[in-house]
Amino acid sequence: MSGHHTADTLEQRAKIALRDQFLRNAVKFTTKKLRTGKQTAADELGNWEAWRERGRQIRLHTIAHLDYYLSQFVANLRAAGGYVHFAADAREAVDITLRIARAKQAKSVVKSKSMVSEELHINQALEANGIEAVETDLGEYIIQLAGETPSHIIIPAIHKNKSQVAQLFSQVAGTDLPAETAILAGFARTKLREKFLAADIGMTGCNFAIAESGSIVLFSNEGNGRMVSTLPKTQITFMGMERIIPSWEDLEVMATLLPRSATGQKLTVYMSAITGPRRSGDGDGPEELHVIIIDNGRSRQLGDPEFQEVLNCIRCGACLNACPVYRHVGGHAYGWVYSGPIGAVLTPLLNEDRTKWGEVANASSLCGACYEACPVKIPLHDMLVYIRRRNVESGLTAPAERLGMKVFRLAASSSHAFRRTIKLGRIGQAALLRNGVIRAKWGPFKGWNAGRVLPGLAGQPFRERWSALEQELRDDSTEMSDEIRKRLQDQLEQRRKR
Repeated sequence: MSGHHTADTLEQRAKIALRDQFLRNAVKFTTKKLRTGKQTAADELGNWEAWRERGRQIRLHTIAHLDYYLSQFVANLRAAGGYVHFAADAREAVDITLRIARAKQAKSVVKSKSMVSEELHINQALEANGIEAVETDLGEYIIQLAGETPSHIIIPAIHKNKSQVAQLFSQVAGTDLPAETAILAGFARTKLREKFLAADIGMTGCNFAIAESGSIVLFSNEGNGRMVSTLPKTQITFMGMERIIPSWEDLEVMATLLPRSATGQKLTVYMSAITGPRRSGDGDGPEELHVIIIDNGRSRQLGDPEFQEVLNCIRCGACLNACPVYRHVGGHAYGWVYSGPIGAVLTPLLNEDRTKWGEVANASSLCGACYEACPVKIPLHDMLVYIRRRNVESGLTAPAERLGMKVFRLAASSSHAFRRTIKLGRIGQAALLRNGVIRAKWGPFKGWNAGRVLPGLAGQPFRERWSALEQELRDDSTEMSDEIRKRLQDQLEQRRKR
């Protein structure tokens, strides 16, 4: 695994990413391109806010009645000949998968892109049991060869360039391949076709499940999803329990929102709908279809007024592209499967070890850009504040931070204490101040001044300036015009009333 994964803390992982200039340039360039594409596609569609609100209402309604729609989906899928399994956590999902694989005496598995399968570490589990697992999405195939995890929900290899890909492919090919896109794509196509034809099991994720018909819907841009779901005799689909929508009519809204938000496309290149296994007379498709519906921490958010809306997420990645933190450090700094603002919320919620993962919620400026970008209007910035509050209430913050907050509370508890603190601060900063700023990089200044400078406290604070202005208004010798005087007097009067 790369250093981005093995570092223990968010701070360590972020420092590794910040030192990687290529990664920073690649992420900045690609996310800007995706943001521009999204904005163009939204403008061309028109009424984007109305579409967002419609998407939000569909997701709110579905999650509020999740038990009903899951039951409807399961009944319809079983009626269509599919098998349904429920997994409470990652371990149970892996056990179910391995049982199916053993029953089929599977030797090889091909996978289309699936973020939920990353939660399960299914590739490692299969290989530990002697079963070859091959990612067939080009980006996923690249990072699998590199021994890494996705750094973006939509573009997993966003941090790799052509030369790096050529080196990885050359190791598989046994000969040097040039860093030319057409040649590299051609090699991957040829290699993966061999894997498609030989695979015993095809594994997919699930973008949406349609309750009214028991169908699963896959979005892809490369066609590998169709190969995975038609060539092998057995198909296993991993489905997060929240990935459901009531009807085909609702899919129209999601198919409008997701591609535009993710990549700026009007429509994804391939949208496949699968309802049960192959029937008599069908030209292709699996003989058996197994859908594993996975909880893995999701049900804990149901009924929680602060976090239930996180289950509305349609995994478009738009919040990553908008986030100033993600654009600087990429995805691996977040340390788990999901990155960006959605990852900063999901990671501590889906993992019960808040001591380890609670700090990820600090990887945000709370600017709200993620909310503005989200096609279903999830208030991620609010959720990040809620997680931080819970961390504080649980005593998970650093001792220095807790001490600092206590000192601030005392200083801000009264206007008198605040004035005295500011006065002492002006006196204390004198030895450190140079041309109006503090550049010291030790103690409490170390983190802030590593990338910027700290402005010094003003020689005359706003409160003192305001008092002087009040005195000036009382002075009969002031040469202000009557209009200005009246306006300022009105403002002072309003302030007194408040």
